[in-house]
Amino acid sequence: MYSTLYAFVESTKFKNFIISMILLNGVILGLATSQPLMVSYGELITLSDNIIIGIFTIEILLRIYVHRVSFFKDPWSLFDFFVVVISLVPANDGLSILRALRVLRLFRLLTVVPQMRVIIAALVKVIPGIGSISMVVLLFFYVFSIMATNIFAEAFPQWFGDLGKSMYTLFQVMTLESWSMGISRPVMEVFPYAWVFFILFILLVTFIMINLFIGIIVDAIFTIKEDDKNALEEKEEVTLQTLQSDIGELKALLQKVQNKL
Repeated sequence: MYSTLYAFVESTKFKNFIISMILLNGVILGLATSQPLMVSYGELITLSDNIIIGIFTIEILLRIYVHRVSFFKDPWSLFDFFVVVISLVPANDGLSILRALRVLRLFRLLTVVPQMRVIIAALVKVIPGIGSISMVVLLFFYVFSIMATNIFAEAFPQWFGDLGKSMYTLFQVMTLESWSMGISRPVMEVFPYAWVFFILFILLVTFIMINLFIGIIVDAIFTIKEDDKNALEEKEEVTLQTLQSDIGELKALLQKVQNKL
């Protein structure tokens, strides 16, 4: 019984079924935000949502049964457990925030789809590196914001009137959204050499620092895939050694039987 349930829970068909339920639940949660649809089909949408919650609950119970204590040692499994528990708590007036948190069920795709888990694991792994780069970016923002406030505040108070406005404006410049026609060229009409300031800021923050973020994440993903590959090779090597040992014992046993005959 236990081995049958274990094989069922770990089967590809079961995991694909859960993925399809998560996607379907995402559609249902989206439909539930439409007032006209809730007026016309509210009971059907609510019933479908409750059925899917029941399926998720049974899935978690099965996983707890087959994995036992190891289930609670796996962060991904704990996240799934937390999300399902939130869905089971009645969202009354005092706990209405839980109704909004039910959308977290869609994040279960991150725990079910291996490719997504690799990306999340890479992001977690590079948090220290991202923190260091973020401090450098923040330093650039702070320095350039002070400069922009001192230079452009009097002529363009709506963009550079204080430090907060300057940082927000430079954030828009960093994203390259309407930075030229919307900000840089109007400023250049009053300060002809302002292009030096904006080009230098974009080169340092957008083209260099932001690409460092991407480089760190890509490197982490590559490292994780290499680790997984090495772990798989080690597992295959252990399996091969075990198989060779079993074959050797079988040969020895056959030799003994032949000698007796």
